[in-house]
Amino acid sequence: MPGLISANPSQPATPSPIFVPGSREATPKSESFHGTSGHSKSPSPFNQRTGAARKMREKLLLDETSLDNPDLGPFLLKLARETFASGENPNKALDYAIRASKSFERCPVPGIELAMSLHVVAAIYTSLGRLEEAIPVLERSIEVPGNGNGSDHALAKFSGYMQMGDTYSIMGQLEQSISCYGSGLKIQMEALGELDPRVAETCRYLAEAYVQAMQFDEAEKFCKKTLEIHKQHSSPASLEEAADRRLMALICEAKGDYETALEHLVLASMVMIANGQDNEVAAIDVGIGNIYLSLCRFDEAVFAYQKALTVLKSTRGENHPSVASIFVRLADLYYRTGKLRESKSYCENALRIYTKPLPGVTSEEIASGLTEISAILEAVNEPDEALRLLQKAIKLLEGNPAHRGTIAGLEAQMGVIFYVVRRFAEARIAFEKATTKLRATGERKSAFFGIVLNQMGLACVQLYNISEATQMFEEAREILEQECGPCHLDTLGVYSNLAATYDAMGRVEDAIEILEYILKVREEKLGTANPEVDDEKKRLDQLLKEAGRSRNKKGKSLENLLGSNSRGTKKEDTKSWSGFSFKT
Repeated sequence: MPGLISANPSQPATPSPIFVPGSREATPKSESFHGTSGHSKSPSPFNQRTGAARKMREKLLLDETSLDNPDLGPFLLKLARETFASGENPNKALDYAIRASKSFERCPVPGIELAMSLHVVAAIYTSLGRLEEAIPVLERSIEVPGNGNGSDHALAKFSGYMQMGDTYSIMGQLEQSISCYGSGLKIQMEALGELDPRVAETCRYLAEAYVQAMQFDEAEKFCKKTLEIHKQHSSPASLEEAADRRLMALICEAKGDYETALEHLVLASMVMIANGQDNEVAAIDVGIGNIYLSLCRFDEAVFAYQKALTVLKSTRGENHPSVASIFVRLADLYYRTGKLRESKSYCENALRIYTKPLPGVTSEEIASGLTEISAILEAVNEPDEALRLLQKAIKLLEGNPAHRGTIAGLEAQMGVIFYVVRRFAEARIAFEKATTKLRATGERKSAFFGIVLNQMGLACVQLYNISEATQMFEEAREILEQECGPCHLDTLGVYSNLAATYDAMGRVEDAIEILEYILKVREEKLGTANPEVDDEKKRLDQLLKEAGRSRNKKGKSLENLLGSNSRGTKKEDTKSWSGFSFKT
């Protein structure tokens, strides 16, 4: 969401939930860009299209002392916008914008004009791929002191934060991006109130960002706020409400609340039908089919998919990617019901579309489809073809920093496949690439990062690199304790793997303490007769027997347990394997 200018001059700017100086109404960003912040300016003496005027203009542009001219800043800013919008010479536009900002900085009290010029500078930097240079410019725009109309200053800060959030998002740094969006929302709510329709649009924007970051609880909170505001300001069964319900359905589905997700989709479908939006109804039917598939209501899922397929073939053509995406859904459905022949057939149909895409189809859309097909092929025991499709998807996404997190996920999936087919060295390399990208994008504290570290540790174990495996498990444990809690199954799995590596390194006491805690938690959650509990008992009894001890029936607190893990002896090569199994 650029603040005052679109970063892509070939695409029209979209309306943003902001107010413009001197007005209480929302204004599209394209209007904010081409205007002058609501203030009328005296005619510039440089607007004459005579040869003499052009020469004078060039002279002034080259003369630094001319920057003191109060009319030069607005003129340069207008010239920068026009040059950038034409798409002919973005570097020239950048030069104009930088000189405009310098001119505004020489004003006695720099105000919103300076902030606007800095927004333009940052947008041009972004369009040129110079993202790291755009960030400090936007930070400077936020720090510009306010003067005159307070709403003008609020607009400048709001736009600066939102544009900086977009820039961080393009760089793949979701955590910083969300932080900027949150700061922008706070400023907007203070200026407009919590129930203004423009606040709803920003709340939705933030909800979508949280979905992208897989923080679904936060996403649900902001989506509910959006829905609440739209209900107050829009007519019943409005298109805005339908869009909110579709987003809420996506969030509920991700959280496993399928019935609630289905309810939102049905209500959204009714609104779209009433408004004659056939393509949107078809897209919602696909979502409904996904929910039915998750609920194992396969016949209803097939009906929903086929209904959407009929509409999309007739309105978009048989080779459209949306048709291919339904083929992928049907392939998944038939795999789950054991009809592998039909599943492979639908995968082939989808691949024919993705390998010969229509003009205008984005690489992201193709990569997403290839990734979904690879998951099905992996499930039907075709790992080589699955790896080939994942590699092709990665190539489609390379070169764009915004896709680093997605590429990391694909590389992690490749690591899992390599591990399953016992190509452990390649698995470790894939996991290392994934973790490197996740660290660079600021995702080092996510649960997904912890799980990838655990998988990398398992690959290291298979390569007999126990020291590195222990480091991976310890880091994964720290992250999953923070993100999931010490009693979560993923966290317990890492505890179990860490106990096994401690045992292999000769740190028997540390391994015993971890296993005692795991057994205590599993007994409380699963009961003493559960097979997993029985396995943990056998592992613990084996270690206790080797150490000449009996089982501690009370168990130790987690705080004492984890505090003691750093006190073991480090004898990596003095302990033989004890028959431990690792938790994948």
